[in-house]
Amino acid sequence: QAPLVESGGGSVQAGGSLRLSCVASANTYSSYCLGWFRQAPGEEREGIAFIDRDGYVNYAESVKGRFAISKDDAKNTLLLQMNSLKPEDTAMYYCAAVYKWTPPTLFTYEYDYWGQGTQVTVAS
Repeated sequence: QAPLVESGGGSVQAGGSLRLSCVASANTYSSYCLGWFRQAPGEEREGIAFIDRDGYVNYAESVKGRFAISKDDAKNTLLLQMNSLKPEDTAMYYCAAVYKWTPPTLFTYEYDYWGQGTQVTVAS
């Protein structure tokens, strides 16, 4: 199993920023592709960003230019910097991992391991 633990969620005004963290085991961090997903009430879970083993990143159009995914190698931590937040960004945010040698996609079915989630609420 690949334990993943998210943190950093909270409540913020529209236009504000938050940074999410996801701590992974050393093996997961170094060997897996990692992604961020979110799920709003009544909605399907959607992929918003991934970073593969070589550092290649990709984003959903809804967050491109506002969110940035990165890794803190010293702490085995996946990060998501979220700027210019909008009320429609309100959701539970999850990190996930998949063991792949090629870049993953943003489809939820591809990922094997999931964290418990951290809530982000953006007020208008």
